[in-house]
Amino acid sequence: MCGIVGYTGKRIAAPLLLSGLRRLEYRGYDSAGIALATEHAIRLWKKEGKVSEVKNEIESDPDQSIISTSHTGIAHTRWATHGPPTTVNAHPHKGNSDPKVVLVHNGIIENYRVLRTKLEAEGRTFLSETDTEVLAQLTDSLYQGDLLDALTKALNQVEGTFGIVAMATAEPGVLVVARRGSPIVIGIGPEETIVASDASAIITHTRNAIYLDDNDIAKINGVEIDIRTLTSARVSREASEIDWSPEAAEKGGYEHYMLKEIFEQPDAIRNAIRGRIDVDKGNAILSGLNLEPREMAEISRLLVVGCGTSLNAGLVAEYATEDFCGMHAEVEQAAEFRYRNPIVGSKDLVVAISQSGETADTLAAVCEAKEKGALIAGLVNVVGSTIAREAGRGIYLHAGPEISVASTKAFTCQVSVLLMIALKFARSRRMSIESGRCFAKAIADIPALVEEVLKTEDEIIKVAEKFAQYDHCFFIGRGYMFPVALEGALKLKEISYIHAEAYHAAELKHGPIALLDENMPVIALLNQGPGMEKTMSNVHECKARSAPTVGVITQGDEEARSSVDYAIEIPACPMHTSVVPATVALQLFSYHIARIRGCSIDQPRNLAKSVTVE
Repeated sequence: MCGIVGYTGKRIAAPLLLSGLRRLEYRGYDSAGIALATEHAIRLWKKEGKVSEVKNEIESDPDQSIISTSHTGIAHTRWATHGPPTTVNAHPHKGNSDPKVVLVHNGIIENYRVLRTKLEAEGRTFLSETDTEVLAQLTDSLYQGDLLDALTKALNQVEGTFGIVAMATAEPGVLVVARRGSPIVIGIGPEETIVASDASAIITHTRNAIYLDDNDIAKINGVEIDIRTLTSARVSREASEIDWSPEAAEKGGYEHYMLKEIFEQPDAIRNAIRGRIDVDKGNAILSGLNLEPREMAEISRLLVVGCGTSLNAGLVAEYATEDFCGMHAEVEQAAEFRYRNPIVGSKDLVVAISQSGETADTLAAVCEAKEKGALIAGLVNVVGSTIAREAGRGIYLHAGPEISVASTKAFTCQVSVLLMIALKFARSRRMSIESGRCFAKAIADIPALVEEVLKTEDEIIKVAEKFAQYDHCFFIGRGYMFPVALEGALKLKEISYIHAEAYHAAELKHGPIALLDENMPVIALLNQGPGMEKTMSNVHECKARSAPTVGVITQGDEEARSSVDYAIEIPACPMHTSVVPATVALQLFSYHIARIRGCSIDQPRNLAKSVTVE
C-alpha cells in the first residue's frame, strides 16, 4: 500500500528521500510528502498527486536552509483510506502547529475515533480526516523529551496495524520506527541508517538489512539501532542480505515494468524450479517445507489461502492436488478464512500465498490456522517478509522484484511451485516413478513453453488491436483453464479498465449469456484437454448471439481455430502445465490493449501493490 522512507546519517537527506519515494511509486499512491529536521526545527512539504510535485515544492522553496543542511528526514506516499487524497490528508503528520513530533504511518488505526474524541476533549485541534494524525497528536501529547518512550506509550493505546517512522524536534538525528502488520526494513550503511516499508527503496544504498517483527519498536541514530518490544523488553534481530540487485528493479529498456516482467518469466520460472526438480527420480526437492515423506503421507488435506492473483494460483493447486495426489484440496479467499471459523486440524497443511509476504488478510489466515493446530507453509517472493517468518516453513519464489502493480511473473512462479508441491505429495502416495518423471519433466519444460509464447507477441498485438475498442468482455474456461480465465479477466480489468468477467464455461447459460451481443467479446480458453469440446460448443453459442470471439488454442488445432474469430496459439503441453503459457499469452493480450488505450499500466488507478490493510 503506502510507502515509507526515512534517513539519518552523514548525507543530505532530501535527495535520498526523494529517490526512495520514486522507487516506491510502483506500490500505488495518490499523495506524497517529506519532513526534514535540523537541530532547531522540522519543516514539511506535502502535496496531492505525484512525488514529482513534492520535489518541485521543495526545489522552489525560497528558504533552502533546512533542505541543504538536514541530515535527517522522513517521507511517505499515501494510498487514501481515511479521508480523500488531499494535501492536508497527505503524510507526514504533526502533533501540533509547532510540532514536537512528526511521523509517517502505513496501516489502519482502528480505534482512532475514540482516541480523537479524547484528544479533542483535551483541547487538541485536528486538521485532517486521517487516523494517522490521531497517532501523531497522541504521541505528541505523551512526549516528554524521549520519543521512544512517547511512541511506545501511544502504540500501547492503539488497536490496528502500523508501520511507523517518527522524529522529534528536540532529538536531532534520531528516528523511531515501529511495526505491527505493516513491514519496516532497516538498511544499515556506514554511519547512516535508511528505513523503508520496502527493500526497493534502500537497495541502491545497502543490502544489509534488518526486518522488524510485529510489535517491535526501534530507536536509530545512524550508528546504533536499539530494538525493543512494545513492552520495553530489549530484543535482537539478525541482519540479512537483500538477494537482488538494484538493476533488477529498473525497466531495462522496456516501455513499462509490466512488459519487462512478462519477458522475465522464463528466467524467473527457471529460478523458481532450479534445484527443486529431480527428473530422474520423478520428484520435487522442497527442503523448505521441512516435511519428511512419511509426514507428507499423513497429511489428509491441502488448504490454500490467498487473495487476488494468488487466489487464482491456488485454484490450480486444488485441481492438481486432487488429480495427481488423491487427497482433498481446497482453496479459500484469505479474508473469508479469517472470519468464518474454518474447520482446520493437525492433518491439514495450509499454504499461504502472497507475492509480498505482507498481505494483511493472508497473514491473518496464517495466524488463525496456527491457532487451530494446522501445519503452515508460506509461498512468498520477498525474503524476510512477515508471512515467511510467521509460517516457519515454506518456499521462496526467487522471481526477483515485481514492480508493476499487476502481477505477472509472481503468478507463473506460484503456479510452477504449486505444481512441484503437488508432485511431492503425489510421490509420497501412489504416483509411480515413471509417472513422476513425466510430471517432473513437464514442470521443467515450462520456461521453454513461455519463451515460445513470447515469440508470438506480434500476433497477439494484432488481436489486441481488434479488441481495444470494447469496454466489456467475458473470459470462459473449464478445468485448469478456469483459473486462467479468472487471471486473464483480472489482468485486463486491472490495467485497461475494461469491465472483464470470468466464468466457468458451463455457467455461461446460467445467466451471463443474457448480456451477449456484438459489443460483448468472449475470450475462450480452448487448449486441448478434457472439456475442450464442451467449451467449443459454448463458443458457438456466443457466436450465434453475435459476440466477437478470441480463442487461446493449442498450436495446430485447426478445428479450434475455425471456431473463433481470432486465435492466440500456445505450444502443445499437458493441461496442468498449459496454465502457464496460456496465462502469459493473456498477459500480453491485456498489456497491449491497455497500451493501445493509453492507460497507466504500471500504476493503475486506485490499486496498490501490497495490500497491508483489510
